[in-house]
Parts: sequence; C-alpha cells; structure tokens
Amino acid sequence: MILLDAVAAAAAAHHLAVFGGFHPDPEEGLGQTVLMLGPAEPGFWSHATAQAEFADGAADPLDRWSSRTIAALAARFGGAAHFPFGGPPHRPFYAWALRTGRAWAAPVGFLVHDAAGLLVSYRGAIALPDRLALPPAPPCPCDGCARPCLRACPPGALTATGYDVPACHAFLDTPDGAACMTGGCRVRTSCPVSRSYARLPEQSAYHMRLFHR
Repeated sequence: MILLDAVAAAAAAHHLAVFGGFHPDPEEGLGQTVLMLGPAEPGFWSHATAQAEFADGAADPLDRWSSRTIAALAARFGGAAHFPFGGPPHRPFYAWALRTGRAWAAPVGFLVHDAAGLLVSYRGAIALPDRLALPPAPPCPCDGCARPCLRACPPGALTATGYDVPACHAFLDTPDGAACMTGGCRVRTSCPVSRSYARLPEQSAYHMRLFHR
C-alpha cells in the first residue's frame, strides 16, 4: 500500500512538494489517486538549476528536469507521470488543481494555493494505482484577505472582463515593466501568501522571460 507520506518524502528529496491530490473517476483512466507536485521552498531553484539539464545548453531545462525527475518518481510508485507542458494531449492542470481543494480561482482569475499563494506552479502530477488517504482541505486564503492583487497591476491589464495579455506585454517592454521582469508579476507577488513562500526572484525572472519572449 502506497502512503502519502512516502510519496511526499521521495518528492522532497528533489525539492518538490505535494501540492494536493484528488481521487479521479474510474472513467478518467488516472488510477485511484492523482498527486500534484510543485516547488518546495526554500531551496527549489538552487537545486533545480544545479542539475544537468541547466548545463547542457538545450532549450527548456526546467521542463526537461521536471520530466525526468517526476517520471522516475511515478515509476518508483507504480504510477504514471503527467505534465502541464508538452502535448497534445494537454492535461487540465487548472481543473485538476481546483479538484485538490488546495487551490482556488483567485479574484484576479489566477490560481491561488494555500501554501504558495499566487506564485503557485505545478511541475507535474503522478497518477497512482492506490487510493491514498488525503488530508482535509484547508480554508481558502482569499477569505478575509484585503485582496491587494486586485490593485497591483500597473498597466491595468487585469480588467472586469478578464486578463488583457497584450496590455501586459506592452507594459513589460517599458522601463517601468523592468521590475516585473526581474522580480515577478506584481499581482502574484502582492499576495500575502506569496510573500511567505520564499520563491527566489531569479526563478520568477526565468518564468517571466519565457512568458515575454
């Protein structure tokens, strides 16, 4: 019988954390438990960037490291690995995150996580053959929050009708957008939970470069 603590300990050796799980329906073909994995902070970025994928000069080192590492974890426990990148088929990670009960749609529309806040990211998921006991869902961090995320976007790219991606990109090309490029999206970093997550600015800058290339 696979235990959640055993999977969590194996993931922690790679500076990955279990960011929640859910029990899929039989017709989904995902086994009996899906566990979603994200960066364990502090320490994830220094660990990941020390791996071989970041030294070989090939593209997408973080995705390639995630694929190698999480596929090995899945195989260790007799499961299958799934990723939010690559495809088709494209796995519904946003919907899966909501099903864990540890992530919610924030007022700005992005996912917010109980431990990572608006800086939540998923490096992959493991579908396991056993039905693991999962802890009860925590309260949503947006409940009772002053919601600074709603006021944090300098160009106003977050509107009542949704996220204005062209406006965001245009702002990032200006001198005032440099802080977002080097320190991360101000909406995401404004979240009180994000501030306690200890993600390094260098990691946020890496993701911003991929977003704005």
